[in-house]
Amino acid sequence: MNKKRKKIAAIMALLLAGCLGALLFGCVSYRRPQRETVERSGVEPALVFAVMKAESGFREDAVSAAGAVGLMQLLPSTAEFICRKDRVPFEAERLTEGSYNAALGCRYLAYLMERFPVRGTALAAYNAGEGVVAEWLKSGEFSPDGKNLTHIPYPETARYVKKVEKFRKIYLFFYH
Repeated sequence: MNKKRKKIAAIMALLLAGCLGALLFGCVSYRRPQRETVERSGVEPALVFAVMKAESGFREDAVSAAGAVGLMQLLPSTAEFICRKDRVPFEAERLTEGSYNAALGCRYLAYLMERFPVRGTALAAYNAGEGVVAEWLKSGEFSPDGKNLTHIPYPETARYVKKVEKFRKIYLFFYH
């Protein structure tokens, strides 16, 4: 092989290794735990996995300082609410079980998406609480139309919405 062909072969090998490395990174960093549960939920899977990644980093045993639990970081009171609403048994001791937490988290996210049809608004409600977001939507300072938030007054919630949207785009890239 002449020098030019060797150089081209080396460049091609580096490009291939880079592509494979990126795919491996994507598969490891952007996992899809409880995939069957998520895909059956009716909520866009990329959005659910993005919420899981942002909320718990995929840790089933995660517990926040506020008392939110599991993959989707549900407060026990929120999980109990969604169970009552959907007439399913509430079992607080199971909130750290991945499939139970994911199922309830998907139900809650679906509920928020129905109540707040704009995805960013629903995500803000997931993070800050639906009552808080409902108040923001009433304010012309934060929402001109009562549906879209043009300004999120909690910096943590604003960062959260951006983070989940970024993760969602990455999931769509890797898995669509």
